[in-house]
Amino acid sequence: MFEVRNDEPKYAFLNDPETKAQNRYGLNIELTDASSELRCKSLNINGDTAIGENPNRYKQHGFYFNADNCIGCHACESACSEKNDVPAHIAFRSVGYVEGGTYPDYQRLNISMACNHCDDPVCLTGCPTRAYTKFAEYGAVLQDPDICFGCGYCTWVCPYNAPQLDPVKGEVSKCNMCVDRLEVNLKPACVAACLGNALDFGVIENIPENRIQAKTEIPGFPNTEITQPNIRFQQTRTTHREMTRTDDMPLKYHRDDEEGKFKPVVDEKQGRERHWNLRKLLTSHESAHVIFTLCTQATVGAFSMLMLGIWFNVDPAVMLKNSSAFLPLVLIIVAVSTWGLFKLNMHLGKPHRFYRGFNNLRLSPVSREIAGVSMFYTGLLGYAVFGLFDNAILSVIANVFAVIGVLSGAIGLYYMYKLYRIPARPFWNHWQTGTAFFGTMLSFGALMVATVSVCVLPLAAAGAQALLQILAAIMVLGLAVEGIGHIAHARAMQTSENEGAASYYHQVTEYGKSYILRNGLLALNLVLAAVIATMGLLGTTGYLLGLVLVTTMLVMAAFGRSLFFVLVIPTTMPGAFFWKNKGFVEHARATGLADAPQHGVAYERHHTFKVDELIKTIKEHSIKDMFEHVKWIFGK
Repeated sequence: MFEVRNDEPKYAFLNDPETKAQNRYGLNIELTDASSELRCKSLNINGDTAIGENPNRYKQHGFYFNADNCIGCHACESACSEKNDVPAHIAFRSVGYVEGGTYPDYQRLNISMACNHCDDPVCLTGCPTRAYTKFAEYGAVLQDPDICFGCGYCTWVCPYNAPQLDPVKGEVSKCNMCVDRLEVNLKPACVAACLGNALDFGVIENIPENRIQAKTEIPGFPNTEITQPNIRFQQTRTTHREMTRTDDMPLKYHRDDEEGKFKPVVDEKQGRERHWNLRKLLTSHESAHVIFTLCTQATVGAFSMLMLGIWFNVDPAVMLKNSSAFLPLVLIIVAVSTWGLFKLNMHLGKPHRFYRGFNNLRLSPVSREIAGVSMFYTGLLGYAVFGLFDNAILSVIANVFAVIGVLSGAIGLYYMYKLYRIPARPFWNHWQTGTAFFGTMLSFGALMVATVSVCVLPLAAAGAQALLQILAAIMVLGLAVEGIGHIAHARAMQTSENEGAASYYHQVTEYGKSYILRNGLLALNLVLAAVIATMGLLGTTGYLLGLVLVTTMLVMAAFGRSLFFVLVIPTTMPGAFFWKNKGFVEHARATGLADAPQHGVAYERHHTFKVDELIKTIKEHSIKDMFEHVKWIFGK
């Protein structure tokens, strides 16, 4: 247990003599029945099997923040980081701020925020490894970094940026409510360290002594309906009608007098000039997701079209099945799918723990996507192996694998769509995500089949033109579906009253030229595919037209899917000019400031440090040393 000092001040102890029965969301504050077996269990903190004597041990606790008192001293951050021994680039609790007005009527509102141990923790339901648990003790949502394999999905779904993905260790960790201190009736370290008496802690809905409010929102705080967070606020001082952020996020908060709430609106702090920003666009942290989603959607589409065409005895598909192009096509589908899965796995903080992605099939769309795509890959491989033999029994086995592949591919793509419908990321939380994925499946699945067919079969071969025209028609359908979704999405984001509007602003300014190129190529590809669907491909002109289509499709996909990932703006808490500011993090990594740990920025080294060390060993040491280092790598 945590050791209580003899001189521990009185304000550091929990004190909730009376509590309410329900919180404002209608949920019971008491988390267990009096007869529950959970009341006899220890949290086993540091191996101690004792049970805390706090009379409110099984009631939902939460933080209380008095915005009137916070002076922005960051003592809460320091106390939290010291107690939890976190590196300089990670902070379980952070202090950001919004500001309004001008001199002499300038106002700054500081906001200290950590994990809110929500009633509906989306990090728990989203995590594929089941690294999260909501305990009956204090209602704490705790996370085990040793179970985490570093996918970072919890950092996507959390509206408050509570889970912290360490780019060095490749794992997530977060605030643990200081349950070791709670067990001995002490408040969390951040609360005990607060100089201005701005932070407090206790049973939720209890208003601390000398406080008069228990709000659920203040300017800059995301929508509470997403997770029902266990934090309450006091803010009696009148704020300006508009409060702005000092980080690089193009948002400010405007007070709606009818609802009495501050709503996010776009802050055009970067002007209206259009840019390419190709380096940021095409080499982002999420490039692995770009490759994985495109490869998976294309291969599921190609394999499904091929199998359905054969099963329903469509003449061009049967012709293709009996041609010399069939085997190369299946092998290319396998190769592309393998490449996508490899890139996704190596994107994990702990790639060797990939199997943990199946741990939360009951709740997590990520686990279900992984299961669906893995079963598709299994069906694809099975068909590729058994379909090579001219044997009746093996042919039946191959078709069973094909059925598994087609069905599980559809399931995998459905949950791929579902996992991006995240309320905390409004730019993704639109049906256009589904049309983009479905359209890509159709257009790139057909493109893959058509490309291999043209490369292997003569254009004049019997049935070749009919095959290409059908595939081009499917491409037209896929591109049309994707285009309609893009138009509706742009209109919805442009008029939205959330972070989606800020994403749209980035789309037409910071990446404006790239966005225009993507749209132009989509229209061009739609025309080219329609021409081929109508007239087919003939001679040298046909080959040139096909080459142009393949090239422009690939460029369009690279730009479009990269925009999908780099544009999303989450509903995170405001940062400061240096701290919790994405713009400063990018600047520090680009200029070398990240080499100085005091800046609180680290390079993403968990994918490269082992390879770098191996290359260095090869250059500087003997072959024997090299093999010893290889053994060390696999040992890690």
